[in-house]
Amino acid sequence: MNSMFLAARAFRPAPLLWSQVLFSLLFCALSCGCMSCPQQCQCTNYSGETAVLCSASNLEEIPKDIPKDTMFLKLDANKITAVPNSTFRHLAHLQEIDLSKNAIEKIDSAAFKGVADGLRLLDLSGNHIQRIPKEALVNLNAMIRLSNNPWHCECTLQEVLWEVKLDPESVNEITCQTSVQEEYAGKPLLHILDSGINFCNMHQKTTDVAMFVTMFSWFTLVISYVVYYVRHNQEDTKKHLEYLKSLPSTRVPKETISTIL
Repeated sequence: MNSMFLAARAFRPAPLLWSQVLFSLLFCALSCGCMSCPQQCQCTNYSGETAVLCSASNLEEIPKDIPKDTMFLKLDANKITAVPNSTFRHLAHLQEIDLSKNAIEKIDSAAFKGVADGLRLLDLSGNHIQRIPKEALVNLNAMIRLSNNPWHCECTLQEVLWEVKLDPESVNEITCQTSVQEEYAGKPLLHILDSGINFCNMHQKTTDVAMFVTMFSWFTLVISYVVYYVRHNQEDTKKHLEYLKSLPSTRVPKETISTIL
């Protein structure tokens, strides 16, 4: 009996050990953010770098309770469909965001507001993105992956490619599923641009043609009205002259006739 009592006392934590455990948990909650880790995600901290791992977690939207000190955010292989404005505004320490292999169709113009300075990598590959606002990406210093999306190739997408830092290993996989001109559908966008095609010039030409057609229509309408007005006045003048000639007791001076004509 005495030996069992002594064994139990041997496994009883000392008061100092309990205080160390509580301090460690408190430090974790305050500095590492591990106590606020989103459901279906795993949060790790190594050498002061916090990573939130939510890969393949059946997420339909980006979690709102991501720890503020997160530096690496893995959201790939989920069912996320949109990136709303200011989604990452409270995550000023983010360096990498992986949103690849989702079902993203819409990215708002201020989706990445608040993380522009420190972000090094943004992966949007393997989604359902057809169009993206230029304002959503142009202020980012990060390397961006846009491959394997059903892009609609037009002026805005061309401007995005001109102004952002694309991942050189995946840039050839940015393909036009549709285009403002059908002959470019299914072709790599970089090859199209390298051949000298300028989608923005096409847009300008289309605008110029539409303006020309509109101006020509107005010009035709004005000319038609002038012709109608002249012919109508000529008919009225002839009728008035015939009426004057039909009067038996009135002689119309030649000067009057010539004036009327």
